[in-house]
Amino acid sequence: MNHTWKIKLFAGLPERLGTAQLTLESESDQLTAGELKSWIARTHAEHSSLLAICFVARNHAYVADGDLIRATDELALLPPVSGGEELEGSGEIENLASAPKFAITNERIETDDVLAKVIVKEHGAAIAFVGTTREWTHGQRTVRLEYEAYEPMAVATMEQIGAEIGDRWPGALCAITHRIGVVGLAETSVVIAVSAPHREYCYEASRYAIERLKQIVPIWKKEIWEDGSEWKGHQLGPWDPTAALQPE
Repeated sequence: MNHTWKIKLFAGLPERLGTAQLTLESESDQLTAGELKSWIARTHAEHSSLLAICFVARNHAYVADGDLIRATDELALLPPVSGGEELEGSGEIENLASAPKFAITNERIETDDVLAKVIVKEHGAAIAFVGTTREWTHGQRTVRLEYEAYEPMAVATMEQIGAEIGDRWPGALCAITHRIGVVGLAETSVVIAVSAPHREYCYEASRYAIERLKQIVPIWKKEIWEDGSEWKGHQLGPWDPTAALQPE
């Protein structure tokens, strides 16, 4: 009996492999993540170097190459991440503090709305990190950015970051909203808001959140230039989203 394996692809992988989802047939209903990557690499040998540094996601969580996966799992092959659910309905939310703290949106992000989700009477400090599209990078002019996300897993990993911040800085709250789609020059792509009883927690937790986001949240950006484009992934050394963030 053959088993059907379906693997979602993101960022530059659909362009390179010619499809947004691989469908493979195998007599086995379970493999290790590394075996799955090798299987894909055998049929796409020209992209083997990129496939080797990708990670498999199983049911919205990263797995190591030695972990077992099944054909019935929701599977995705994720290239290195870029570096960051919108609430349904167009009406204003009366109580932003009770809104979901972690969101992916196609719409413009309002910094004050994200901050409002973490401001509580018990805290004496709040800070917002705002990431925007810059025009020049290493002498090359960017026209716009295009972001793509594996949305359910992106929200889950942002929630993970919030939980980690709560463990490291007791009492601290975090909210993250990241935009997908086209983001023009000087427009906001991500807002990370943190509040805490004392300001030093805010500074430390905000820095932790953006670095962790760049490490584990499956969001990718495509830089569009005047004469070309390129998907950008993790640029801070070998990518390992299963590892803890190392202090500087």
